[in-house]
Amino acid sequence: MLKKLFAVTTLATMSGAVFAADAPALPFGLSFSGSAAVTTDYRFRGVTQTENDPAVQAGFTLAHASGLYFGLWGSNVNFGSGTPSLELDPSLGYATTLEAFSSKPTLDVGVVYYNYPSATDLSWVELYGKLGFKSVIAEGDSILTNLNYTNDYAGVDADSWNVNVGYSVPFGSSGFGGVAAVGYTVVDEDKYTFNDGDDNYVDWKVGLSYGFKSIPGASAELAAVGTNIDTDGLSDVAARAVDTGAVFTLTKTF
Repeated sequence: MLKKLFAVTTLATMSGAVFAADAPALPFGLSFSGSAAVTTDYRFRGVTQTENDPAVQAGFTLAHASGLYFGLWGSNVNFGSGTPSLELDPSLGYATTLEAFSSKPTLDVGVVYYNYPSATDLSWVELYGKLGFKSVIAEGDSILTNLNYTNDYAGVDADSWNVNVGYSVPFGSSGFGGVAAVGYTVVDEDKYTFNDGDDNYVDWKVGLSYGFKSIPGASAELAAVGTNIDTDGLSDVAARAVDTGAVFTLTKTF
């Protein structure tokens, strides 16, 4: 059961790559941006995708001035012996600023394909919608809300909903900041359950971030990430996959 849980937990904490503020200008209203990262543990919705081992990740976005964009994101994965070693996720979406509202939130809607090239039976498609808000509680902070739906969770033809709320805030001009997020996932229990027969679980993240002033676009994050999935009866390896653990990540956007 946990291997199946591993197989479904692929990233898209942010489906679609990061839009860089200084993305190079291209003809026809196009712009290009991307990111690269190394992390001590690839976690998706609280669950490890690499058996708690490190991962190297990269992604890019090709966007049009109309708001349409295409993204591609990849990472190494490890769900155990005989499972895929690569995840490669294309996404297609539309992002815009809602100018009619005084807070001018950003709206981002689209579709992402969680793709394992060497094991397509584990691949699945998810629809997503996001609303982002800036300077809500403190100057420079941001709130991002996600709503995600699929009718093929983990490739087993099961309906699933996920909702997530994330918050980040800078600590003045120090370069340091705080990050926090909480998510909830529920799956059709007739077709899929997590450990102990549960059809839902909660995941969370709390940590600190740092932006390197000498290297534009470079940042570091140290966070505690975990879930409330019941670990009774699981092996030590399986329990560590969903238990709270420390994750350190270095990211460079361009």
